[in-house]
Amino acid sequence: MLTFFSDTDCDITPKECAEYGIKLISMPYTVGEKVIYPYVDFEEFDSHAFYEMLRAGTIPTTSAMSEEAYIKIFEPEFAAGNDIMYVHFSSGTSNTFTIMDMAVAKLKEKYPGRKFWSIDTLGISALSYNVVLEVADLLKAGKTPEEVAEWAKTEVPKFPMYFIADDLKFFRRSGRVSGLAATMGGFIGIRPVIHLDDAGKMVTVGKETGRNKAVARLVQYVEELGEDVKAHRVVIGSSDCPELVDMAKEMLRAKFGDGLRIVETQVNPTIGSHCGPNGLGICFHGKHR
Repeated sequence: MLTFFSDTDCDITPKECAEYGIKLISMPYTVGEKVIYPYVDFEEFDSHAFYEMLRAGTIPTTSAMSEEAYIKIFEPEFAAGNDIMYVHFSSGTSNTFTIMDMAVAKLKEKYPGRKFWSIDTLGISALSYNVVLEVADLLKAGKTPEEVAEWAKTEVPKFPMYFIADDLKFFRRSGRVSGLAATMGGFIGIRPVIHLDDAGKMVTVGKETGRNKAVARLVQYVEELGEDVKAHRVVIGSSDCPELVDMAKEMLRAKFGDGLRIVETQVNPTIGSHCGPNGLGICFHGKHR
């Protein structure tokens, strides 16, 4: 038997996990002194309330999972004779996967017959969500874990995501976006355009003034880099900015037609703690990132 894991940093919800047969790992964040585990400490993510908290000045922190936590999650599967496939957010944005690898190595010594496939989406939020559902579709169609792992080597780099945000203090504080200071300078009202590169790291690729131009820039990337766009999901991830989501959907359908398969996600609280409110990203199938 194969057990399919993903995590909350991939924006997937418990309802979707139940639909696709996925076990969900909750990635924690801290508000004040309280450590919060999404979908463990609450049943549904109230994205508006969360991002209103950020707008009011509360900035959560995040931290890596412990080795013991990973052992507690994975060992019951190995003990039951199951193999594991874990499709997760980018290892380029967190050292949690170094810790995970140590935990898995210990477990494989204890359960030498078991297999563990780690599929790095090289992304966060909407990008990871898109890849998780692609993998779910492949497994549902009868592909073996080995076939899925081979698919991931060539296809994961073909899921670009470009995104924008309003309030740069979150990006500056996270320190996870290279080139941000050089791109922004001291200008007010400038929105950086950021993407996840082939190493799964966030890199600034430009800037736009005004929301309309910024959203149009994202759609332009879909046009220029898109490959078999209509054969895959186009995922729009947002952090409490429904008007920008509507704008993006309208622009995308104007370019690709009403039959375009658009899926919306809310940026999860762990990633949202770094990106802040009013963020918008688009992930699609492309020639490259």
